[in-house]
Amino acid sequence: MISDIGDIRFVRMLAPTLAALLLATACQPATSAGKATASPTSTPTPKHVFVIVLENTPYQLALRQRYIAGLASQYAVATNYTEVSNPSLPNYLAMTSGSTWGIRDDLYHTLPATGLGEQLSAAGISWKAYMEGFTGDCFNSPYPYTLKHNPFAYYGGTCPANVVPITDLASDLSANTPQLSWITPGMCNDGHDCGVATTDRWLSQTVPQITSSTAWKMGGALFITWDESGASDGRVALLVVAPGLHGQLTMPLNHYSLLATISDRLRIPRLGLAKQATSLHPQLEAGAAKSPTSG
Repeated sequence: MISDIGDIRFVRMLAPTLAALLLATACQPATSAGKATASPTSTPTPKHVFVIVLENTPYQLALRQRYIAGLASQYAVATNYTEVSNPSLPNYLAMTSGSTWGIRDDLYHTLPATGLGEQLSAAGISWKAYMEGFTGDCFNSPYPYTLKHNPFAYYGGTCPANVVPITDLASDLSANTPQLSWITPGMCNDGHDCGVATTDRWLSQTVPQITSSTAWKMGGALFITWDESGASDGRVALLVVAPGLHGQLTMPLNHYSLLATISDRLRIPRLGLAKQATSLHPQLEAGAAKSPTSG
């Protein structure tokens, strides 16, 4: 109880301080069970992914080539990786949408506007498909380009602006490398018309450009595979060129596994049959953690 003038003056002097304390208390973060609410964590940036798709070579024949064998020895190779169909087109569709769409030929089919490219564009994730021989028109570019090896033109029946000539790759590796670089050599360098020895030479010139880039060194991954085998077992090689990853990957894998791995690396939902496929993302993460070059 305030009993005299001195007490009244004291309360008046104390009032501003009490008000400030009450305001500061009201502005504190809410607590739960006596614990402060944790601040949200930022989503890790997706690592760069590079994909090279080649043509018509059984596993054993590919691994007998000098440069290819050297990559398998230095990095990692999947020893139980298989095609999912034949001929070329359904395999390319499997790698980019998780489905062959029931297609069993190399003819043009307009498919729904879906697939890996559409998904990345919608998510604001950069990507490019580098095509040898491409002159600006997915449907009318000259040899050695071929439409059946460009799956991105099938989804929605349009030619995405992300499809570019392979000659753009070198400059993009120096700066502004897209998160996904899909690389398709022409009908000779991919081995279709000129054999796997030609492919081996082409890889020996192209792969060092990728592995010397900052995008690859900072936890990036390069996948090199073949669309189909031509052998009765359907087995093709999958080379996984990534910092810190070495040895043989012996689990059963196929083109849906490649799509699952790409999706997990770029942090987007898996499409189609990739949802049930085995992903190599855990192995890549473990390898990157061991590598001093992965950042």
